[in-house]
Amino acid sequence: MAEYSDLTGAGDDSTPELSGSEDDEQWQWMEDNSENSQQVTCLFCDRSLSSVADTLQHCVAEHQVDIVDVVKTHSLDDYGYIKMINFIRTTRCAGKSLREIQPGAVPWESEHFLRPALEDDLLLQIDLEEVCGRLAPRVGAQAGPSSGGQATEERLQLAVGAQAGPSSGGQATEERLQLAEEALARAMEDLHRVKLLAQGLVMNVASSGSPGALGTVAELREDEDEAYFSSYGHYSIHEEMLKDKVRTESYRDFMLLNPDVFRDKVVLDLGCGTGILSMFAARAGAKKVIGVDQSEIIYQAMDIVRSNQLEDRVTLVKGRVEDVSLPVEKVDIIISEWMGYFLLFESMLDSVLYARDRYLAEGGSVYPDRCSISLVAVGDTQKHLDRIAFWEDVYGFNMACMKKGVLQEAAVELVNPHTLISDPAVVQVIECNSVCLSELEFTSDFCLKITASKDCTAIAGHFDVFFDRACSNKVMFSTGAQATKTHWKQTVFLLEEPLPVTAGEELRGKVTVRKNRKDPRSLLVTFELQDRKQTYSLQ
Repeated sequence: MAEYSDLTGAGDDSTPELSGSEDDEQWQWMEDNSENSQQVTCLFCDRSLSSVADTLQHCVAEHQVDIVDVVKTHSLDDYGYIKMINFIRTTRCAGKSLREIQPGAVPWESEHFLRPALEDDLLLQIDLEEVCGRLAPRVGAQAGPSSGGQATEERLQLAVGAQAGPSSGGQATEERLQLAEEALARAMEDLHRVKLLAQGLVMNVASSGSPGALGTVAELREDEDEAYFSSYGHYSIHEEMLKDKVRTESYRDFMLLNPDVFRDKVVLDLGCGTGILSMFAARAGAKKVIGVDQSEIIYQAMDIVRSNQLEDRVTLVKGRVEDVSLPVEKVDIIISEWMGYFLLFESMLDSVLYARDRYLAEGGSVYPDRCSISLVAVGDTQKHLDRIAFWEDVYGFNMACMKKGVLQEAAVELVNPHTLISDPAVVQVIECNSVCLSELEFTSDFCLKITASKDCTAIAGHFDVFFDRACSNKVMFSTGAQATKTHWKQTVFLLEEPLPVTAGEELRGKVTVRKNRKDPRSLLVTFELQDRKQTYSLQ
Protein backbone atom coordinates (compact mmCIF):
# COMPACT_ATOMS: atom_id res chain seq x y z
CA MET A 1 0.00 0.00 0.00
CA ALA A 2 3.05 2.31 -0.16
CA GLU A 3 1.80 3.93 -3.35
CA TYR A 4 -1.24 5.12 -1.40
CA SER A 5 0.63 6.34 1.66
CA ASP A 6 -0.80 9.83 1.08
CA LEU A 7 -4.26 8.51 1.97
CA THR A 8 -3.47 7.56 5.52
CA GLY A 9 -4.02 10.89 7.26
CA ALA A 10 -7.00 11.48 9.52
CA GLY A 11 -9.92 13.44 8.08
CA ASP A 12 -9.41 17.15 8.61
CA ASP A 13 -12.11 18.67 6.40
CA SER A 14 -14.70 20.85 8.04
CA THR A 15 -17.83 22.78 7.20
CA PRO A 16 -20.28 24.83 9.28
CA GLU A 17 -22.66 22.90 11.53
CA LEU A 18 -26.04 22.16 9.96
CA SER A 19 -29.17 23.62 11.45
CA GLY A 20 -32.85 24.08 10.71
CA SER A 21 -35.94 21.92 10.88
CA GLU A 22 -35.74 20.99 7.19
CA ASP A 23 -32.38 19.30 7.66
CA ASP A 24 -33.68 17.45 10.73
CA GLU A 25 -36.77 16.24 8.87
CA GLN A 26 -34.70 14.81 6.03
CA TRP A 27 -32.97 12.42 8.41
CA GLN A 28 -35.75 11.76 10.92
CA TRP A 29 -37.19 8.92 8.83
CA MET A 30 -34.08 6.80 9.34
CA GLU A 31 -34.08 7.40 13.07
CA ASP A 32 -37.81 6.77 13.48
CA ASN A 33 -37.77 3.52 11.51
CA SER A 34 -34.45 2.06 12.63
CA GLU A 35 -34.61 -0.86 15.02
CA ASN A 36 -30.94 -0.63 15.79
CA SER A 37 -29.67 1.69 18.50
CA GLN A 38 -26.02 0.73 18.05
CA GLN A 39 -23.57 3.61 17.75
CA VAL A 40 -22.02 4.14 14.32
CA THR A 41 -18.46 5.43 14.07
CA CYS A 42 -17.70 8.02 11.41
CA LEU A 43 -15.52 6.89 8.52
CA PHE A 44 -13.16 9.85 8.75
CA CYS A 45 -12.93 10.74 12.44
CA ASP A 46 -13.53 9.16 15.84
CA ARG A 47 -16.97 10.61 16.40
CA SER A 48 -19.78 8.09 17.12
CA LEU A 49 -23.32 8.84 16.03
CA SER A 50 -26.66 7.30 16.90
CA SER A 51 -27.63 6.00 13.45
CA VAL A 52 -26.45 5.32 9.92
CA ALA A 53 -28.37 8.38 8.74
CA ASP A 54 -26.62 10.64 11.24
CA THR A 55 -23.28 9.19 10.18
CA LEU A 56 -23.91 9.81 6.47
CA GLN A 57 -25.10 13.32 7.26
CA HIS A 58 -22.00 13.91 9.36
CA CYS A 59 -19.74 12.69 6.51
CA VAL A 60 -21.39 15.17 4.13
CA ALA A 61 -21.40 18.09 6.55
CA GLU A 62 -18.01 17.66 8.22
CA HIS A 63 -15.92 15.95 5.56
CA GLN A 64 -17.64 16.87 2.26
CA VAL A 65 -17.94 13.20 1.31
CA ASP A 66 -21.22 11.83 0.01
CA ILE A 67 -21.06 8.02 0.07
CA VAL A 68 -23.72 7.62 -2.64
CA ASP A 69 -21.77 9.94 -4.92
CA VAL A 70 -18.54 7.99 -4.33
CA VAL A 71 -20.30 4.69 -5.08
CA LYS A 72 -21.67 6.07 -8.34
CA THR A 73 -18.37 7.70 -9.35
CA HIS A 74 -16.49 4.39 -9.07
CA SER A 75 -19.46 2.19 -10.20
CA LEU A 76 -19.13 0.05 -7.09
CA ASP A 77 -21.12 -3.14 -6.58
CA ASP A 78 -21.85 -4.63 -3.15
CA TYR A 79 -18.36 -6.06 -2.78
CA GLY A 80 -16.65 -2.92 -4.05
CA TYR A 81 -18.62 -0.86 -1.55
CA ILE A 82 -17.65 -3.18 1.31
CA LYS A 83 -14.00 -3.03 0.27
CA MET A 84 -14.17 0.76 0.16
CA ILE A 85 -15.65 1.05 3.66
CA ASN A 86 -13.06 -1.33 5.11
CA PHE A 87 -10.27 0.45 3.22
CA ILE A 88 -11.29 3.80 4.69
CA ARG A 89 -11.45 2.39 8.18
CA THR A 90 -8.23 0.39 7.86
CA THR A 91 -6.08 3.15 6.39
CA ARG A 92 -7.90 6.06 8.08
CA CYS A 93 -8.25 7.63 4.67
CA ALA A 94 -9.10 11.34 4.81
CA GLY A 95 -12.22 12.69 3.11
CA LYS A 96 -10.15 14.94 0.85
CA SER A 97 -7.96 12.02 -0.24
CA LEU A 98 -11.01 9.88 -0.99
CA ARG A 99 -12.44 12.58 -3.25
CA GLU A 100 -9.17 12.78 -5.18
CA ILE A 101 -9.15 9.09 -6.14
CA GLN A 102 -9.67 8.76 -9.88
CA PRO A 103 -12.20 6.30 -11.37
CA GLY A 104 -10.50 3.09 -12.38
CA ALA A 105 -7.62 3.59 -9.92
CA VAL A 106 -9.25 2.70 -6.62
CA PRO A 107 -6.82 1.49 -3.94
CA TRP A 108 -9.20 -1.03 -2.36
CA GLU A 109 -9.21 -3.75 -5.04
CA SER A 110 -7.37 -6.23 -2.81
CA GLU A 111 -9.41 -9.08 -1.33
CA HIS A 112 -7.79 -8.07 1.95
CA PHE A 113 -10.37 -5.31 2.25
CA LEU A 114 -13.23 -7.81 2.33
CA ARG A 115 -12.17 -8.48 5.92
CA PRO A 116 -14.27 -6.32 8.28
CA ALA A 117 -12.26 -3.50 9.82
CA LEU A 118 -14.95 -2.87 12.41
CA GLU A 119 -17.08 -5.57 13.98
CA ASP A 120 -20.84 -5.25 13.31
CA ASP A 121 -20.30 -2.20 11.09
CA LEU A 122 -23.77 -0.86 10.34
CA LEU A 123 -22.45 1.01 7.32
CA LEU A 124 -22.11 -2.40 5.62
CA GLN A 125 -25.88 -2.81 5.79
CA ILE A 126 -26.76 -0.14 3.23
CA ASP A 127 -28.85 -1.44 0.30
CA LEU A 128 -26.82 -0.12 -2.63
CA GLU A 129 -29.34 -1.13 -5.27
CA GLU A 130 -32.08 0.81 -3.51
CA VAL A 131 -30.03 3.84 -2.59
CA CYS A 132 -28.20 4.20 -5.90
CA GLY A 133 -30.79 2.68 -8.23
CA ARG A 134 -33.94 4.46 -7.09
CA LEU A 135 -33.01 7.37 -4.85
CA ALA A 136 -29.68 8.61 -6.20
CA PRO A 137 -30.97 9.34 -9.75
CA ARG A 138 -33.29 11.97 -8.27
CA VAL A 139 -30.39 14.23 -7.29
CA GLY A 140 -28.40 16.87 -9.09
CA ALA A 141 -24.64 17.50 -9.06
CA GLN A 142 -22.95 18.01 -5.72
CA ALA A 143 -21.91 21.56 -4.97
CA GLY A 144 -18.50 22.37 -3.55
CA PRO A 145 -17.66 23.91 -0.18
CA SER A 146 -17.69 27.41 -1.64
CA SER A 147 -21.42 27.24 -2.30
CA GLY A 148 -22.25 28.03 1.31
CA GLY A 149 -25.61 27.14 2.81
CA GLN A 150 -27.13 26.15 -0.53
CA ALA A 151 -24.36 23.62 -1.16
CA THR A 152 -24.84 22.20 2.32
CA GLU A 153 -28.54 21.70 1.61
CA GLU A 154 -27.76 20.00 -1.74
CA ARG A 155 -25.23 17.69 -0.14
CA LEU A 156 -27.81 16.66 2.44
CA GLN A 157 -30.27 15.88 -0.31
CA LEU A 158 -27.62 13.77 -2.04
CA ALA A 159 -26.99 11.80 1.11
CA VAL A 160 -30.60 10.68 1.39
CA GLY A 161 -31.24 10.60 -2.37
CA ALA A 162 -33.91 13.33 -2.40
CA GLN A 163 -33.94 16.18 -4.87
CA ALA A 164 -36.74 18.45 -3.73
CA GLY A 165 -35.56 21.37 -1.58
CA PRO A 166 -37.33 23.54 1.00
CA SER A 167 -39.26 25.30 -1.72
CA SER A 168 -40.96 22.12 -2.88
CA GLY A 169 -43.53 22.24 -0.10
CA GLY A 170 -45.32 19.51 1.82
CA GLN A 171 -45.94 17.29 -1.20
CA ALA A 172 -42.22 16.97 -1.98
CA THR A 173 -41.49 16.18 1.66
CA GLU A 174 -44.16 13.47 1.62
CA GLU A 175 -42.62 11.95 -1.51
CA ARG A 176 -39.15 11.97 0.01
CA LEU A 177 -40.42 10.32 3.17
CA GLN A 178 -42.28 7.65 1.22
CA LEU A 179 -39.24 6.84 -0.89
CA ALA A 180 -37.05 6.78 2.18
CA GLU A 181 -39.41 4.42 4.00
CA GLU A 182 -39.42 2.07 1.02
CA ALA A 183 -35.62 2.13 0.95
CA LEU A 184 -35.40 1.33 4.66
CA ALA A 185 -37.85 -1.56 4.32
CA ARG A 186 -35.80 -3.09 1.53
CA ALA A 187 -32.60 -2.54 3.44
CA MET A 188 -33.97 -4.42 6.44
CA GLU A 189 -35.03 -7.27 4.16
CA ASP A 190 -31.50 -7.31 2.78
CA LEU A 191 -29.92 -7.53 6.23
CA HIS A 192 -29.90 -11.31 6.27
CA ARG A 193 -28.10 -11.48 2.92
CA VAL A 194 -25.51 -8.98 4.11
CA LYS A 195 -24.92 -10.98 7.27
CA LEU A 196 -24.38 -14.16 5.28
CA LEU A 197 -21.97 -12.22 3.09
CA ALA A 198 -20.13 -11.11 6.23
CA GLN A 199 -19.56 -14.79 6.99
CA GLY A 200 -17.45 -14.97 3.86
CA LEU A 201 -15.64 -11.77 4.73
CA VAL A 202 -14.22 -13.22 7.94
CA MET A 203 -13.25 -16.59 6.48
CA ASN A 204 -9.57 -15.73 6.32
CA VAL A 205 -9.40 -14.46 9.88
CA ALA A 206 -8.51 -17.97 11.03
CA SER A 207 -5.00 -17.55 9.70
CA SER A 208 -4.52 -14.48 11.86
CA GLY A 209 -5.49 -16.37 15.01
CA SER A 210 -8.29 -14.01 16.01
CA PRO A 211 -10.84 -16.06 17.98
CA GLY A 212 -13.07 -13.04 18.53
CA ALA A 213 -13.67 -12.56 14.82
CA LEU A 214 -14.39 -16.25 14.34
CA GLY A 215 -16.89 -16.08 17.14
CA THR A 216 -18.93 -13.52 15.26
CA VAL A 217 -19.58 -15.99 12.43
CA ALA A 218 -21.74 -18.12 14.71
CA GLU A 219 -23.96 -15.11 15.38
CA LEU A 220 -24.70 -14.41 11.72
CA ARG A 221 -27.19 -17.23 11.13
CA GLU A 222 -30.88 -16.42 11.50
CA ASP A 223 -33.67 -18.48 13.02
CA GLU A 224 -35.30 -18.76 9.59
CA ASP A 225 -32.65 -21.34 8.67
CA GLU A 226 -34.31 -23.77 11.07
CA ALA A 227 -37.04 -24.55 8.54
CA TYR A 228 -34.37 -25.44 5.99
CA PHE A 229 -32.52 -27.80 8.33
CA SER A 230 -35.79 -29.23 9.62
CA SER A 231 -36.68 -30.37 6.10
CA TYR A 232 -33.62 -32.62 6.16
CA GLY A 233 -34.88 -34.29 9.32
CA HIS A 234 -37.47 -36.21 7.29
CA TYR A 235 -36.52 -39.72 6.26
CA SER A 236 -38.09 -39.46 2.80
CA ILE A 237 -35.61 -36.88 1.51
CA HIS A 238 -32.66 -39.06 2.54
CA GLU A 239 -34.27 -42.10 0.97
CA GLU A 240 -34.64 -40.19 -2.29
CA MET A 241 -30.99 -39.09 -2.24
CA LEU A 242 -29.64 -42.52 -1.30
CA LYS A 243 -31.70 -44.16 -4.06
CA ASP A 244 -30.28 -41.69 -6.58
CA LYS A 245 -27.62 -44.06 -7.90
CA VAL A 246 -25.91 -41.47 -10.07
CA ARG A 247 -25.34 -39.26 -7.03
CA THR A 248 -24.50 -41.88 -4.41
CA GLU A 249 -22.45 -44.23 -6.55
CA SER A 250 -20.39 -41.38 -7.98
CA TYR A 251 -19.31 -40.38 -4.47
CA ARG A 252 -18.72 -44.03 -3.56
CA ASP A 253 -16.67 -44.75 -6.66
CA PHE A 254 -14.57 -41.62 -6.23
CA MET A 255 -13.64 -42.56 -2.67
CA LEU A 256 -13.24 -46.31 -2.99
CA LEU A 257 -11.37 -46.12 -6.31
CA ASN A 258 -8.93 -43.53 -4.94
CA PRO A 259 -7.77 -44.95 -1.61
CA ASP A 260 -4.44 -43.12 -1.98
CA VAL A 261 -6.35 -39.84 -1.65
CA PHE A 262 -8.00 -40.85 1.64
CA ARG A 263 -5.46 -43.14 3.28
CA ASP A 264 -4.58 -41.91 6.81
CA LYS A 265 -6.31 -38.57 6.19
CA VAL A 266 -8.63 -36.52 8.40
CA VAL A 267 -11.90 -35.94 6.54
CA LEU A 268 -14.74 -33.50 7.17
CA ASP A 269 -18.13 -34.59 5.79
CA LEU A 270 -20.24 -31.43 5.70
CA GLY A 271 -24.01 -31.95 5.76
CA CYS A 272 -23.45 -35.63 6.48
CA GLY A 273 -27.13 -36.64 6.72
CA THR A 274 -27.33 -40.39 7.30
CA GLY A 275 -23.52 -40.59 7.31
CA ILE A 276 -23.17 -42.47 4.04
CA LEU A 277 -20.24 -40.37 2.77
CA SER A 278 -18.53 -40.51 6.16
CA MET A 279 -18.66 -44.30 6.06
CA PHE A 280 -17.41 -44.41 2.47
CA ALA A 281 -14.46 -42.26 3.56
CA ALA A 282 -13.70 -44.57 6.48
CA ARG A 283 -13.78 -47.59 4.17
CA ALA A 284 -11.46 -45.76 1.77
CA GLY A 285 -8.82 -45.59 4.53
CA ALA A 286 -9.36 -42.28 6.32
CA LYS A 287 -7.98 -42.40 9.85
CA LYS A 288 -10.60 -39.98 11.18
CA VAL A 289 -13.88 -38.72 9.75
CA ILE A 290 -15.96 -35.92 11.26
CA GLY A 291 -19.52 -35.58 10.03
CA VAL A 292 -21.43 -32.36 10.71
CA ASP A 293 -25.17 -31.83 10.25
CA GLN A 294 -27.70 -29.50 11.83
CA SER A 295 -30.81 -31.61 11.14
CA GLU A 296 -32.29 -34.21 13.50
CA ILE A 297 -31.30 -37.02 11.11
CA ILE A 298 -27.84 -36.98 12.66
CA TYR A 299 -29.15 -38.97 15.64
CA GLN A 300 -30.10 -41.79 13.27
CA ALA A 301 -26.69 -41.40 11.63
CA MET A 302 -25.06 -42.03 15.02
CA ASP A 303 -26.97 -45.30 15.31
CA ILE A 304 -26.02 -46.21 11.74
CA VAL A 305 -22.33 -45.60 12.42
CA ARG A 306 -22.46 -47.75 15.56
CA SER A 307 -24.36 -50.49 13.73
CA ASN A 308 -21.50 -50.67 11.23
CA GLN A 309 -18.75 -50.67 13.92
CA LEU A 310 -17.22 -47.44 12.62
CA GLU A 311 -17.57 -45.32 15.75
CA ASP A 312 -13.83 -45.52 16.39
CA ARG A 313 -13.14 -43.59 13.17
CA VAL A 314 -16.34 -41.63 12.52
CA THR A 315 -17.38 -38.82 14.87
CA LEU A 316 -20.65 -36.99 14.28
CA VAL A 317 -21.33 -33.44 15.44
CA LYS A 318 -24.76 -31.80 15.47
CA GLY A 319 -24.88 -28.12 14.52
CA ARG A 320 -23.92 -25.65 11.84
CA VAL A 321 -20.28 -25.79 10.87
CA GLU A 322 -20.17 -22.03 11.44
CA ASP A 323 -21.27 -22.55 15.06
CA VAL A 324 -19.66 -25.76 16.30
CA SER A 325 -16.12 -26.49 17.43
CA LEU A 326 -14.61 -29.47 15.64
CA PRO A 327 -12.47 -31.95 17.60
CA VAL A 328 -9.52 -31.18 15.30
CA GLU A 329 -7.66 -28.03 14.30
CA LYS A 330 -7.38 -28.90 10.60
CA VAL A 331 -8.66 -31.47 8.14
CA ASP A 332 -7.04 -32.86 5.01
CA ILE A 333 -10.20 -33.33 2.96
CA ILE A 334 -13.66 -31.77 2.91
CA ILE A 335 -16.30 -33.79 1.14
CA SER A 336 -19.88 -32.68 0.81
CA GLU A 337 -22.95 -33.26 -1.29
CA TRP A 338 -23.97 -29.61 -1.27
CA MET A 339 -25.47 -29.23 -4.73
CA GLY A 340 -29.03 -27.93 -5.10
CA TYR A 341 -31.31 -27.37 -8.06
CA PHE A 342 -29.49 -25.35 -10.74
CA LEU A 343 -26.41 -26.17 -8.63
CA LEU A 344 -26.55 -23.13 -6.32
CA PHE A 345 -30.06 -23.39 -4.86
CA GLU A 346 -29.96 -23.78 -1.04
CA SER A 347 -26.63 -21.90 -0.75
CA MET A 348 -25.00 -24.79 1.09
CA LEU A 349 -21.80 -24.12 -0.82
CA ASP A 350 -21.46 -21.01 1.36
CA SER A 351 -20.92 -23.28 4.38
CA VAL A 352 -18.46 -25.44 2.45
CA LEU A 353 -16.37 -22.37 1.63
CA TYR A 354 -16.47 -21.26 5.25
CA ALA A 355 -15.26 -24.70 6.36
CA ARG A 356 -12.60 -24.70 3.64
CA ASP A 357 -11.08 -21.42 4.80
CA ARG A 358 -11.47 -22.24 8.48
CA TYR A 359 -10.44 -25.88 8.71
CA LEU A 360 -8.74 -27.12 5.52
CA ALA A 361 -5.02 -27.74 5.99
CA GLU A 362 -2.53 -26.38 3.49
CA GLY A 363 -2.40 -28.72 0.52
CA GLY A 364 -5.80 -30.18 1.38
CA SER A 365 -8.68 -30.57 -1.06
CA VAL A 366 -12.42 -30.03 -1.31
CA TYR A 367 -14.46 -32.65 -3.19
CA PRO A 368 -16.15 -32.44 -5.57
CA ASP A 369 -13.47 -30.05 -6.74
CA ARG A 370 -15.19 -28.67 -9.83
CA CYS A 371 -18.78 -28.04 -10.95
CA SER A 372 -20.22 -26.34 -14.02
CA ILE A 373 -23.61 -24.88 -14.91
CA SER A 374 -24.91 -25.30 -18.47
CA LEU A 375 -27.88 -24.01 -20.46
CA VAL A 376 -29.69 -25.54 -23.42
CA ALA A 377 -32.59 -24.39 -25.61
CA VAL A 378 -35.88 -26.31 -25.43
CA GLY A 379 -38.58 -26.50 -28.11
CA ASP A 380 -41.65 -28.03 -26.47
CA THR A 381 -44.73 -26.27 -27.82
CA GLN A 382 -47.17 -28.58 -26.06
CA LYS A 383 -45.58 -28.01 -22.66
CA HIS A 384 -45.67 -24.25 -23.27
CA LEU A 385 -49.37 -24.44 -24.15
CA ASP A 386 -50.09 -26.55 -21.08
CA ARG A 387 -48.31 -24.15 -18.74
CA ILE A 388 -49.05 -20.73 -20.28
CA ALA A 389 -51.95 -20.76 -22.75
CA PHE A 390 -53.93 -22.89 -20.29
CA TRP A 391 -54.75 -19.80 -18.23
CA GLU A 392 -56.57 -18.08 -21.08
CA ASP A 393 -59.57 -20.40 -20.74
CA VAL A 394 -60.05 -22.28 -17.48
CA TYR A 395 -63.49 -23.91 -17.53
CA GLY A 396 -64.73 -20.95 -19.53
CA PHE A 397 -63.09 -18.29 -17.34
CA ASN A 398 -60.25 -15.95 -18.36
CA MET A 399 -57.40 -16.37 -15.87
CA ALA A 400 -54.69 -14.84 -18.07
CA CYS A 401 -53.54 -12.72 -15.14
CA MET A 402 -52.01 -15.91 -13.71
CA LYS A 403 -49.50 -16.12 -16.58
CA LYS A 404 -47.13 -13.60 -15.04
CA GLY A 405 -46.87 -15.54 -11.79
CA VAL A 406 -46.35 -18.84 -13.59
CA LEU A 407 -43.60 -17.38 -15.75
CA GLN A 408 -41.76 -16.03 -12.73
CA GLU A 409 -41.39 -19.47 -11.17
CA ALA A 410 -38.68 -21.74 -12.56
CA ALA A 411 -39.81 -25.35 -12.81
CA VAL A 412 -37.78 -28.34 -11.65
CA GLU A 413 -38.71 -31.25 -13.88
CA LEU A 414 -37.39 -33.88 -16.25
CA VAL A 415 -36.97 -32.46 -19.74
CA ASN A 416 -37.66 -34.78 -22.65
CA PRO A 417 -34.26 -35.00 -24.41
CA HIS A 418 -36.07 -35.08 -27.77
CA THR A 419 -37.25 -31.49 -27.15
CA LEU A 420 -33.71 -30.11 -26.89
CA ILE A 421 -32.96 -27.87 -29.88
CA SER A 422 -29.40 -26.69 -29.17
CA ASP A 423 -26.07 -27.88 -27.93
CA PRO A 424 -25.50 -27.15 -24.22
CA ALA A 425 -23.35 -24.15 -23.32
CA VAL A 426 -21.40 -23.81 -20.07
CA VAL A 427 -22.09 -20.46 -18.40
CA GLN A 428 -20.18 -20.86 -15.13
CA VAL A 429 -17.43 -23.08 -13.75
CA ILE A 430 -16.90 -23.27 -10.00
CA GLU A 431 -13.52 -24.43 -8.73
CA CYS A 432 -14.40 -25.42 -5.18
CA ASN A 433 -10.83 -25.16 -3.88
CA SER A 434 -10.41 -21.53 -4.91
CA VAL A 435 -13.80 -19.91 -5.56
CA CYS A 436 -14.75 -16.88 -3.47
CA LEU A 437 -18.18 -16.32 -1.96
CA SER A 438 -18.70 -13.27 -4.18
CA GLU A 439 -18.31 -15.42 -7.31
CA LEU A 440 -21.43 -17.43 -6.45
CA GLU A 441 -23.46 -14.52 -7.80
CA PHE A 442 -22.56 -13.87 -11.42
CA THR A 443 -23.51 -12.61 -14.86
CA SER A 444 -22.48 -14.53 -17.95
CA ASP A 445 -23.00 -14.18 -21.69
CA PHE A 446 -24.00 -17.37 -23.48
CA CYS A 447 -24.34 -18.61 -27.04
CA LEU A 448 -26.58 -21.58 -27.88
CA LYS A 449 -25.92 -23.23 -31.24
CA ILE A 450 -29.36 -24.20 -32.54
CA THR A 451 -29.66 -27.75 -33.93
CA ALA A 452 -33.29 -27.75 -35.09
CA SER A 453 -35.56 -25.21 -36.76
CA LYS A 454 -38.34 -24.80 -34.25
CA ASP A 455 -39.87 -22.44 -31.71
CA CYS A 456 -37.70 -22.08 -28.61
CA THR A 457 -40.14 -22.24 -25.70
CA ALA A 458 -37.77 -22.40 -22.75
CA ILE A 459 -34.17 -22.43 -21.54
CA ALA A 460 -33.21 -25.39 -19.38
CA GLY A 461 -30.32 -25.49 -16.91
CA HIS A 462 -28.35 -28.39 -15.49
CA PHE A 463 -24.99 -28.94 -13.82
CA ASP A 464 -22.05 -31.33 -14.07
CA VAL A 465 -19.90 -32.47 -11.13
CA PHE A 466 -16.24 -33.53 -11.27
CA PHE A 467 -13.95 -35.39 -8.87
CA ASP A 468 -10.57 -35.15 -10.57
CA ARG A 469 -8.11 -33.19 -8.43
CA ALA A 470 -5.08 -35.35 -7.58
CA CYS A 471 -7.05 -38.48 -8.50
CA SER A 472 -5.74 -41.46 -10.41
CA ASN A 473 -9.35 -42.53 -11.09
CA LYS A 474 -11.41 -39.51 -12.07
CA VAL A 475 -15.19 -39.54 -11.62
CA MET A 476 -17.88 -37.20 -12.92
CA PHE A 477 -21.63 -37.13 -13.37
CA SER A 478 -24.13 -34.93 -15.19
CA THR A 479 -27.66 -33.83 -14.37
CA GLY A 480 -28.42 -32.97 -18.00
CA ALA A 481 -31.54 -34.18 -19.81
CA GLN A 482 -29.54 -36.57 -21.99
CA ALA A 483 -27.82 -38.20 -18.99
CA THR A 484 -29.22 -40.76 -16.57
CA LYS A 485 -31.88 -39.01 -14.54
CA THR A 486 -31.12 -37.77 -11.02
CA HIS A 487 -33.24 -36.31 -8.22
CA TRP A 488 -31.99 -32.86 -9.28
CA LYS A 489 -33.76 -33.21 -12.67
CA GLN A 490 -33.39 -30.02 -14.75
CA THR A 491 -34.40 -26.42 -14.10
CA VAL A 492 -36.73 -25.01 -16.76
CA PHE A 493 -37.21 -21.30 -17.47
CA LEU A 494 -40.27 -20.84 -19.71
CA LEU A 495 -40.26 -17.98 -22.21
CA GLU A 496 -43.31 -15.72 -22.23
CA GLU A 497 -43.62 -16.07 -26.00
CA PRO A 498 -42.02 -18.81 -28.14
CA LEU A 499 -38.98 -17.61 -30.07
CA PRO A 500 -38.58 -18.91 -33.65
CA VAL A 501 -35.05 -20.22 -34.31
CA THR A 502 -33.32 -21.87 -37.25
CA ALA A 503 -30.87 -24.75 -37.28
CA GLY A 504 -27.30 -23.48 -37.48
CA GLU A 505 -27.99 -20.05 -35.99
CA GLU A 506 -26.57 -18.87 -32.68
CA LEU A 507 -28.98 -17.77 -29.99
CA ARG A 508 -27.12 -15.28 -27.84
CA GLY A 509 -28.12 -14.00 -24.43
CA LYS A 510 -27.06 -13.13 -20.92
CA VAL A 511 -27.88 -14.81 -17.62
CA THR A 512 -27.56 -13.31 -14.14
CA VAL A 513 -27.74 -15.48 -11.03
CA ARG A 514 -28.08 -13.96 -7.58
CA LYS A 515 -29.48 -14.82 -4.17
CA ASN A 516 -32.96 -13.73 -3.23
CA ARG A 517 -32.76 -10.99 -0.61
CA LYS A 518 -35.82 -12.27 1.21
CA ASP A 519 -34.52 -15.85 1.31
CA PRO A 520 -30.77 -16.18 0.69
CA ARG A 521 -31.10 -19.92 0.14
CA SER A 522 -33.26 -19.33 -2.95
CA LEU A 523 -32.16 -17.88 -6.28
CA LEU A 524 -33.21 -15.19 -8.71
CA VAL A 525 -32.20 -15.95 -12.30
CA THR A 526 -32.54 -13.26 -14.98
CA PHE A 527 -32.32 -13.97 -18.71
CA GLU A 528 -31.75 -11.34 -21.36
CA LEU A 529 -32.56 -12.88 -24.72
CA GLN A 530 -32.67 -10.65 -27.78
CA ASP A 531 -35.01 -7.83 -26.73
CA ARG A 532 -36.58 -9.82 -23.89
CA LYS A 533 -35.76 -9.79 -20.20
CA GLN A 534 -37.33 -12.06 -17.60
CA THR A 535 -36.46 -12.81 -13.97
CA TYR A 536 -37.33 -16.18 -12.45
CA SER A 537 -37.37 -17.32 -8.85
CA LEU A 538 -36.15 -20.72 -7.73
CA GLN A 539 -37.41 -21.48 -4.25
